[in-house]
Amino acid sequence: MEVMITKINHVGIVVKSIDDAVKLYTDVLGLKVKDIEVVEDLKIKTALIPVGESKIELIESTDPEGAIAKYIESRGEGIHHLAFEVSNIQDALVTLASKEMVPVDTKPRGGVGNARIAFLRPEKTKVLIEIVEPGE
Repeated sequence: MEVMITKINHVGIVVKSIDDAVKLYTDVLGLKVKDIEVVEDLKIKTALIPVGESKIELIESTDPEGAIAKYIESRGEGIHHLAFEVSNIQDALVTLASKEMVPVDTKPRGGVGNARIAFLRPEKTKVLIEIVEPGE
C-alpha cells in the first residue's frame, strides 16, 4: 500500500515572535496572512501564510516550557518541519509503519484548522515530517 500524498501542505517555521516574523512575509514579500490561531493542546500560536497551493506556517510557543520554546532555545529560529497532505492519515500511518518509518505520534492528534496530524521521527527522513489530513 502506498501513502497517498497529495501536496506539500506547509513548511513549519518556528519563531520567537509571530508579530515580528510576519513582517518579512507581508511587508517585504507581499504575502498575506490568512489566519492566526492558538492551539492550546500544542501550546502554540500559528500564522498561516498561503503561497500558491501550499502555506508557510509560522509557529510561536505560548509556553516558555513548551516543546517549541525548548526547540528554539536549543536550535534557534528556523525551519522546523515539512508537512505533507494526505487524504487518510490513519492509512498513511499504517503504511509508513510498515515501511519502518518511526512515528512520533502513533495516533493522529488535533492540529491547526481542525486538521488531524502526526509526526515522523527525523532519523531516517533527515527532517521532521508532519502528515496532515485537513479539517472540514
